[in-house]
Amino acid sequence: MDRRAELTEFLKTRRARIRPEDLGLKVFGNGRRRVPGLRREELAQAAGVSADYYVRLEQGRTDNVSQEILDAVAEVLGLTEDERDHLARLAKPVRRPKQRRTAQRVRPAMQQLLNALDGVPAFLLGRRMDVLAWNPLAAALIVDFGALSAKERNMPRLVFLDESCRDRVINGDRVAGFYPQWEAIAAETVDYLRMYAGRNPDDPELAELIGELSIHSEEFRTQWARHDVRDKSFGVKRMVHPMVGELTLQYETLVMPGDPDQLLVTYSAEPGTQSESALGLLASWTAPTVEPPLHTRTAEGAPELP
Repeated sequence: MDRRAELTEFLKTRRARIRPEDLGLKVFGNGRRRVPGLRREELAQAAGVSADYYVRLEQGRTDNVSQEILDAVAEVLGLTEDERDHLARLAKPVRRPKQRRTAQRVRPAMQQLLNALDGVPAFLLGRRMDVLAWNPLAAALIVDFGALSAKERNMPRLVFLDESCRDRVINGDRVAGFYPQWEAIAAETVDYLRMYAGRNPDDPELAELIGELSIHSEEFRTQWARHDVRDKSFGVKRMVHPMVGELTLQYETLVMPGDPDQLLVTYSAEPGTQSESALGLLASWTAPTVEPPLHTRTAEGAPELP
């Protein structure tokens, strides 16, 4: 990923969200403007910096920009905390020596933990939202990860390329998708992937993933161009399972110690709800499976197919 190009597009899309009137700036003439939102000089004026300096900032030509200036720009643009972090990573890149990217590994204790979470769907996400490990209930709820190739065990690929994830029409009948609120799930997925890209601009497999999704999904191309960013933390998801029906589940995302690129994701249902009953029914139908030995795992840590 080109850091300077990313910074330019990110700031341009943030400027487009703000009207001059929102900042108390007068618009002269007939009100017709060539670009939506704030102009560069208007943003510079509101942030208290020279127009020339802001232009250089937006073009990525100010690696020594102060945090005070970034805070002032972020305040004018009304950036969220995730957006502020993203801006800082793009505008003030940390110089690190190039290192060979090592394959992610799933510690045996982590797989044991996943299997021990009785009644709780849980899985481990790695770089680019690859699914590295899971427990049987997660496979029963979402998809049989073990039946997929290592490349296919990727949440963005599932969300955008698997037609069963969204509502569709088959033989004239409307069939509910796994995610009734697919648009929200898709936006959340792209927002996190963009956040990951800001942290890992030199990941060649990320570039391959983005290219593949851009070719095959118009929705992905549209959302990727928005440059929205949001970290993955917690929330609520609705799902329609073909066997147990609709579920409303709360999810939590925990960063794993020792590898910040590994995230433990768990789902749970509110006690006493229909979703809790449906999840319990699904758990009762889930036969225990035996995980293959760790030495048979692929380079990214997921079990190989037999």
